[in-house]
Amino acid sequence: MPDLLSIVAPFLNALIIALIARKALGVPVGWPRSIAMGLFTGASIVWAVIYVSELTGIYVDGRANAPLGVIFAVATLITAWVIVLGLIALVLLELFIPTGTLPSPLALLRGWNARRKRARRYTQVIRIAAKHGLSGYLGGRRKAREGQSAIARSLRAALNEGGVTFVKLGQMLSTRRDLIPEVFADQLATLQTRAGPEPWPQIEQAIEEELGRPLGEVFRSVDPDPLASASVAQVHAAELLDGTPVVLKVQRPGARKQVTSDVEIIIRLARWLERATPWGRSLRVTRLAEGFAASLHEELDYTVELDNLRTIAATMDGGVSVPTAHDLHSTGRLLVMDRLEGTPVGDAGALLAALPAATRTDLAERLLGEVLRQLVRTGVFHADLHPGNILITPDGGLGLLDFGSVGRLDQPTRNALGMLLLAIDNNDAIVATDSLIEMLDRPDGLVERDLERDLGQLMVRYRVGFGRGGSSGMFAALFKLIHAYGFAVPPQIAGAFRALAALDGTLALVSPDLDVVGAVRRQGREMMREATEPQAVRADLESRLAAYLPLLQRLPRRINKLTEDLEQGRISINIRPLADDRDRSFLTGLVHQVVIAILAATATLGAIVLMVADAGPTVAPGVRLFALVGSALLLVGFVLALRSLALVFHRR
Repeated sequence: MPDLLSIVAPFLNALIIALIARKALGVPVGWPRSIAMGLFTGASIVWAVIYVSELTGIYVDGRANAPLGVIFAVATLITAWVIVLGLIALVLLELFIPTGTLPSPLALLRGWNARRKRARRYTQVIRIAAKHGLSGYLGGRRKAREGQSAIARSLRAALNEGGVTFVKLGQMLSTRRDLIPEVFADQLATLQTRAGPEPWPQIEQAIEEELGRPLGEVFRSVDPDPLASASVAQVHAAELLDGTPVVLKVQRPGARKQVTSDVEIIIRLARWLERATPWGRSLRVTRLAEGFAASLHEELDYTVELDNLRTIAATMDGGVSVPTAHDLHSTGRLLVMDRLEGTPVGDAGALLAALPAATRTDLAERLLGEVLRQLVRTGVFHADLHPGNILITPDGGLGLLDFGSVGRLDQPTRNALGMLLLAIDNNDAIVATDSLIEMLDRPDGLVERDLERDLGQLMVRYRVGFGRGGSSGMFAALFKLIHAYGFAVPPQIAGAFRALAALDGTLALVSPDLDVVGAVRRQGREMMREATEPQAVRADLESRLAAYLPLLQRLPRRINKLTEDLEQGRISINIRPLADDRDRSFLTGLVHQVVIAILAATATLGAIVLMVADAGPTVAPGVRLFALVGSALLLVGFVLALRSLALVFHRR
């Protein structure tokens, strides 16, 4: 039993000291460091009491040389000072390594395997960056002496070698020409996520796991050879039991796990780059990485794509076809849809070449009109319109595939975009400027007159249109202008720009002679004409009037009461500057800080005066009463000062 007590007692003492330390500092210091401080302090107290007692002469040769009360007071004071030294250590730890910065011991044990795998992946990523000559740029140590083109090519090669997550990151960055130089955007736009097919037995097992039953109970047949294969999923043709032709989009086994691991690494790297490099801070790469992670997780959840497909299908007007999904057989990693026959635009060169030029122009204008209608009227749009996601159907129509990336625009943004299209058609730089400011985040120090002048020159330059070159040039010039004036592009607007950028390349394949600027003017004019027809305006006014009707009914009575109160002098203004709880909390905390600081300074000054005074009674050989009281007062001052510092560091 004594052996057990001798083992448990130090830990009980450490726990008590840790509780005292946390109460004294007034902040939630981590328990592991508090208990470690308690163990060290508890082991040091006995040695410190004996050493100081012998040094002051109140304990000589194993015998007490002072009254018991004095010995107790000195021992208590020494114990308190040792604890204060431990508090100083805790405050320094909170300053340099705040609580929560390091994982707890339990978390270290639980996450050891994941941390080891992440470290191995970190090493692979750094090795790939070093292989392509990019390691120096990550730390901000090297300058772009060899030119941005070479760096952009190296970055594209490194991202391509990094795997699907890094490829998708590069594709996302290629659409943010407001953030990265154009040479980088051009290189990153060439990244592809194609991959060799997964062996059929593994895909078959993955499908059956998602269905929860054998394939034969749901499908009459499934083609083991995929129609398409990417690094995250692959698509197989199949037939339901009733003979309906469908396609299965199945996620590769292990794809979600790999992407999740890589996304975590990307976010950690982004945080480090934002701290370590000027360009990381200027681009706010952490925010970019978190937005990319959110969108990628949505792409990995096929229930989100299922909802996107239903939403897009509900807003189509019949000009473009979309497949019908089978909700009963679809899950988070398996999507079952009716098969939409056709040839992707990227593979339809021979088919398009056989069509008359007028037919190709009609197809391109129909596709452009549908996309603009989604952007301006419905607010739900397909955000990944590359040539592989658009089909030419056997009847000469158009079809859309892959709804993993869908954007949404609110009503004010759609109105601003529509007004921008109308302003381009009317060559109205004033309205175009107002529309851009309404759509985008207004930069500080914007000179509206300069923006209006530059927009006017841009519209005059491309007023007539110059075929494909002129069309592409106008959109590129508009984007450069937005970037030059420092506009921050919200994610939903960036998604719309990405859709238009991808659409521009697809339209070039469908109809190389299409004047996109002219087509946009015509389509935008028709859409805004529909929105401003008397019936549409009347319906809009009626809906708004219905919302304001209760207010209008009460308005005369309120005006009458206001005039009566004004006439009789009953109007008063009551200002409560501290009505908000946050304001009161801030002011209270500030007052507490000031009071604690004043008390700490007063106690410290008083302690110094008492300790240096030669007067006063002697309570033991070499120990004056004033010095003893001064030491206690200095202890109080130190504790108050440490509490004040701990509160400051905790709020930071």
